[in-house]
Amino acid sequence: MKLYTSHRTPNPRRVLMFIAEKGITGIELVQVDLFKGEHRSEGFTGMNPMAQIPVLELDDGRELAETRAICTYLEGLYPQHNLMGEGFEERAFIEMADRRAELQLFLKAANCIRHTHPGLAPLEQPQFADFGASQGQKMRDTARWLDGVLARQAFIAGDRFTIADITAFCALEFARGLMKFRAGEEGFGHLQAWRDRVAERPSAAVV
Repeated sequence: MKLYTSHRTPNPRRVLMFIAEKGITGIELVQVDLFKGEHRSEGFTGMNPMAQIPVLELDDGRELAETRAICTYLEGLYPQHNLMGEGFEERAFIEMADRRAELQLFLKAANCIRHTHPGLAPLEQPQFADFGASQGQKMRDTARWLDGVLARQAFIAGDRFTIADITAFCALEFARGLMKFRAGEEGFGHLQAWRDRVAERPSAAVV
């Protein structure tokens, strides 16, 4: 299999962390240069008409896009170490936590960065600064809620590390780099402590 990825981009990082946590080997990494527009090339859009990374090219030649779909495929192919739930009930609650991390934390941080950071202007035209600023505040509202969750439990979805922790961690690291967001400095001590624990995992070094 081949994974089309790009250095220091958050969605591919989610997949790379997932792969590392499961100990999967043998997937070839193909770098796509976003700033050169390689994701908009005819060859790439033939694989993914949405012109987005990551994309997993399967051994039979099919292409699978969308981060969570790729992780679902890999979870099925390599069921251990389990990251998405054992049985329908745990899977449902982990998916709920993961979707909240993705839609309320990750997406809002991404919208803030894409619409306010000058370095992202080549990828986001037009930029809407007011919209970006409002998304940054909504991301902080989610961080406050998540800080309360982590006051009661060790991980995003409960008492063990799951895909929801990967999504939330990559969101915070994206915000840490380009929004200069530091959970502890903004009063979210439980979120900061969780982030620091996850940052010590070997998978967190994969970017």
